[in-house]
Amino acid sequence: MLILSAIQVEDMLNEADLSVNTLTESFTSIVEHMQAINDHLLALDSCEIRDEALTCCSETTDKIQSSIIAFQFYDRMQQCLQHVTSNLKGLSELVEDPDRLYNPTEWRQFQHQIRSRYTMESEKLMFDAIVEGKSVGEALAIKNTHQEEDQSDNIELF
Repeated sequence: MLILSAIQVEDMLNEADLSVNTLTESFTSIVEHMQAINDHLLALDSCEIRDEALTCCSETTDKIQSSIIAFQFYDRMQQCLQHVTSNLKGLSELVEDPDRLYNPTEWRQFQHQIRSRYTMESEKLMFDAIVEGKSVGEALAIKNTHQEEDQSDNIELF
């Protein structure tokens, strides 16, 4: 059942990638067209209509940039779900082998492998909180506090 869950998540990620790739290509094309329109407008003599059109181009380009930044959410979600599927597969392998299942060293190694895959600080903080025995609610609160503190940057590098 663990493997089935991991496969289902991976399958949805693969399907979502196709949609996101289409959106990315569309945004790239829109940016190129906006730049061409902007260049053509700049070649025209200055007038009120041209200036309004240039303002629209600028505002549209800003909106596109905001949309591209919003795509970072998808990247974070995808990375998190990839970690979940890896963890589910690892857990499945661990519990199917009785020699490993009842071996505390195997569990510590598994926990170390899980944490070593995390690249986002928020994931590491949640993992550490759970390993320390905190509740799910407390772990989420720690993650949320971390994200609020970093909200001024608005982007978490991973």
